[in-house]
Amino acid sequence: MAAVSVWQYPKCSTCRKALRWMTDHGVVFQATDIVTKPPAPAKLRELVRRSGLPIARFFNTSGVSYRAGGFRTRLMTMPEAEAIAALAADGKLIKRPIVDTGTAVLVGFDEAAYRKELSRR
Repeated sequence: MAAVSVWQYPKCSTCRKALRWMTDHGVVFQATDIVTKPPAPAKLRELVRRSGLPIARFFNTSGVSYRAGGFRTRLMTMPEAEAIAALAADGKLIKRPIVDTGTAVLVGFDEAAYRKELSRR
């Protein structure tokens, strides 16, 4: 069974909680630092599509990059290609962690969702 891909930020408490949950539940994963190596635009497009979530859910709304870039207002009219480019250019702008199980894409840490998607791995 292939390892789960996780984009995370080591200083993020939510990411640490998610990684600890996966470790405690025997989930094999490959972690990538989202700040030093954010997903490429094509990968982000794929993750957004497969997640079924609106692109706005991929933005870290509590981060400095989000506030400084005025994304709260800009996202309302921003074309998806521009939003993807912004996310790919600044890993701190991306909500984290992003977990790709191969069949599901999870954004953030929701224990119930993790249990549903990862407990069978």
